[in-house]
Amino acid sequence: MNRLRDTRPTPRTGIAGSSTHSSRVLARLMDDLFRIPGTRFGIGLDALIGLIPGIGDAAGTAISGVILAHAVRHRVPLSVLLHMGWNLLVDALLGLVPFVGDVADAAHRANVKNLRLLESTIEQGRQVDASVQGYVGRAVALVVLILAVLIALAVLALWAVLRLFGVL
Repeated sequence: MNRLRDTRPTPRTGIAGSSTHSSRVLARLMDDLFRIPGTRFGIGLDALIGLIPGIGDAAGTAISGVILAHAVRHRVPLSVLLHMGWNLLVDALLGLVPFVGDVADAAHRANVKNLRLLESTIEQGRQVDASVQGYVGRAVALVVLILAVLIALAVLALWAVLRLFGVL
């Protein structure tokens, strides 16, 4: 069984008994909730809420940020957090293009990619030692910066849509 489809708790653990179960559930909800009949392709809530200009992309970004928070909790290296942030940035940029971008956004599957990064980093034991000074502060600042940029893009998209329709 594909481990991304199986959302049952597993004995896989990160630090002090914590697991990636909630990240797996979130990735499935956001990227793979509904299967398109006759295909292996799934669509999640990210693609559906992304259809709402500006607000949908901002909401999807905020929800996707939970996996980044889990990565910080598991003390993944900052380079992995940057890679995860890049996946979300590409996802957000694709979502800015009306309709066609939403299809590309659904195909990109940033949450599943970030889940794979998180789980492979934990499996490889690539975690930052708790004694490294400033890790949490730098990691949290990086996550906040990533989310702020992504939400700013969503607000910019909403502003552009409102201007296009003459509301502003």
